Amino acid sequence: MTETTDVLVIGSGFGGAIPAYYLAAGGARVTVLERGPRLSAAQFDHSMRLGTYNKIVDVIRGDGVSVVAGNCVGGGSVVYFAASLRAPSYAFERQGGIGRRMWPTSISRATLDPWYDRVEEALPVARTDWPDVSYAGGVLAAACRRAGHTCNPVPVAVDTEACTNCNWMLSGCAFDAKRSMLLNYLPAAETHGAVVRPLHEVQLITPSPESGYRYAVAYTVLDPDDYTCTATVGIIHAKVVVLAAGAVGTPVILRRSALPLGGIPGAVGRYFSGNGDHVSVADVDEDRAGSLLGLSRPDGTVYQGLPIGRPITAATYDYLDASAPEYSRFMLQQIYFPPLTNVLAQTTGTAGSPGWFGVDKRRMRARWTSWLTLLAMTEDDNEGTFGTVPPTGSFIRLAPGLGQGTMSFHPTARTRQAWDRADTALRGILEKDGLSRVRPWTESLAGTVTAHPLGSARIGDDPATSALDDTHELRGHRGLFVTDGSAVPASLTVNPSLTIAALAERATAGIAARVAEAGVRTTGDVPLPGR
Repeated sequence: MTETTDVLVIGSGFGGAIPAYYLAAGGARVTVLERGPRLSAAQFDHSMRLGTYNKIVDVIRGDGVSVVAGNCVGGGSVVYFAASLRAPSYAFERQGGIGRRMWPTSISRATLDPWYDRVEEALPVARTDWPDVSYAGGVLAAACRRAGHTCNPVPVAVDTEACTNCNWMLSGCAFDAKRSMLLNYLPAAETHGAVVRPLHEVQLITPSPESGYRYAVAYTVLDPDDYTCTATVGIIHAKVVVLAAGAVGTPVILRRSALPLGGIPGAVGRYFSGNGDHVSVADVDEDRAGSLLGLSRPDGTVYQGLPIGRPITAATYDYLDASAPEYSRFMLQQIYFPPLTNVLAQTTGTAGSPGWFGVDKRRMRARWTSWLTLLAMTEDDNEGTFGTVPPTGSFIRLAPGLGQGTMSFHPTARTRQAWDRADTALRGILEKDGLSRVRPWTESLAGTVTAHPLGSARIGDDPATSALDDTHELRGHRGLFVTDGSAVPASLTVNPSLTIAALAERATAGIAARVAEAGVRTTGDVPLPGR
């Protein structure tokens, strides 16, 4: 039996859910294929037991880089930490290693602001205040003030009244307080007839032999208990395809499809960025936190509050200076990672020995609740590339939640210089008068670690350095669009989720135009979901 749809959306995170809603609400037949399972709030297990979080989160290791990615209906929006920030104006003017503006001239902070407005209203995004800030965020804020810097609460896509501050956001929100795609765009799309299919992993995109349809998409249905096993296979013919499988998945699908599609742009699988992510741990001296910062908790404890509260609550924006040269701008953000990542915190160690095990590490880990984890988001060099395409899927699955990818990321001198500047600034704030000892995460185990992969099939004006035009359409392939993080041209120095969502909002009009061109009658005046 031949299966058809007007619009096939591959992926259900920010980049997939948003166009799926608008096109379904406009009257198109929309099918959404998602590689991961579908879970409701009641099914999210707030634990780190194997078989729970690793059902919906993948750690994909490459050469010199590891990517943390969502693997479920709702994609990264289900497991992200909900920090929702607009990219600064200078981010859209970056030139990077190519020596000219990477973003299309049609996109700037000013032209994207109306789309940011829409996303912030649709989610919605909460403007937090100091009562919403965690103990860890308070330590950062007090240290910043003492060092002569500002610090602010971070806006989040969270219902702060419903949030219990359980700090299990990586495992999905069991209280439906985090405003993921499961609570807005996706259910609204389904209300208008969109069909969402979990555990459907797309393998290949080819031209369709069916009259009136442009693309045929081959997929496998995964066993819910073992993602390495295939239950069935199938093909869907679509008039328009929206690819939103993530910055690790999208370039692999496109490169595997290159031959049947008659070639793809050379920029696919190049210019991969980790958003300049660079994590450090500050081992806080409790006595000095009390004497220097004047902090204390209600029970008399000074700090010991790393795991208490939401993962991201405070940040300093003092280094987001548009007048500063490229590779010198960054944001420092308080963040929390589960204990599973503690092995990445460095210790001094003895000469010639690694700093991720041994007595020093054991002593350091014993003070874990007194740590302060910081994420610097810097300007990297888009130096990542993708190698040989795996036989199936986006990577080779080694175990539940763990995969071997084909991406390679070896930081250039400019990227390392950007990290070093962030480290220097961080030490100036947190090591002042012995308040703490700052140690960047080691690269010995997992390489560069990022939860914000970008740029592997990016938009731009120059066909030589961008895979997509400014409408997000793949060059040379009418009706094939990319709307996930892989379309973002370069690191943003802030969390990218809001920008990915705003770009998806903006791209929907161009996608709808191709749907209409294919003979599907749709309505263009569609309200925000839930309105």
